[in-house]
Amino acid sequence: MSRHVTIAAAQYPLDEVASLAAWKAKVTRWVEEAVKAGGQILVFPEYGNMELSAIGGRGRDLHGSIAAVSDYTGEIAAITRELARKHGVMIVAGSAPCVIDDERFNIAQVAGPGGKTGSYTKIMPTPWERDPWQINGGRELKVFDIGIAKVGLVICYDIEFPLLARALAEAGAEIILAPSNTETEWGYWRVRTGAAARALENQVYTVHSPCVGPAPFCTACEANTGMAGIFAPPDKGFPPNGVMALGEMNKPQWVTARVDLDLLATARREGGVRTYQHWTEQPGVSELPDATVIDLR
Repeated sequence: MSRHVTIAAAQYPLDEVASLAAWKAKVTRWVEEAVKAGGQILVFPEYGNMELSAIGGRGRDLHGSIAAVSDYTGEIAAITRELARKHGVMIVAGSAPCVIDDERFNIAQVAGPGGKTGSYTKIMPTPWERDPWQINGGRELKVFDIGIAKVGLVICYDIEFPLLARALAEAGAEIILAPSNTETEWGYWRVRTGAAARALENQVYTVHSPCVGPAPFCTACEANTGMAGIFAPPDKGFPPNGVMALGEMNKPQWVTARVDLDLLATARREGGVRTYQHWTEQPGVSELPDATVIDLR
């Protein structure tokens, strides 16, 4: 019998929430909706938690908003854990800027179905994150073992760098999540193209979850463009174009797909192409970074 899991990728709008309680109520509604649709792995987008900068009206100042959202890091982690444990699902919370020892990072909080927690720090900041945001890159790749699947996580620009995803795949990732935040359609297509390419190269599922719509209250994320997608290697047993599910541009919604994990092993072994198996035959293949497996079962 094949192993199946249902993935839910959010097309998430940033709202001008008035309080932490209002934000928790919104996120709770979104999680309940995804669970009702069968979601077992729930992915919120990069900088999805920048809406917390609206509390106290701090969103209109870039550096003030970064500090404001960083102050809620503990609450984000706790609420993510509470919801994941209550519903028995994996949740990747919307990432947020975090200030640690006077340095800034882009960090996504993660919780497993039993309530175990982790996090991932974006490794490759974009040019605008480097300046003017002054965001630093993390160094550690992680694969989260949730029992029903092994799940890799990168953030936005990370998915455009093949060696990061390859390291996750070699550490056992069957699904690689790529939450994103892009202002323009150019940015959206860069992340989507990267996600589709990484699915082809590594014969894994990849998941793209973006913020959508305007957020005039938040200088950092005033414009957000994209649609969620779940991608597979284009081979026998999968859709010919590799698209398992795709949303509607800029419409707030969940995009879901039930995926067959064992079919990936078949594709690697018997597919029309065997990119995972043949990777090391490339001339000049670089040494891969290490990826750590984190037990979230």
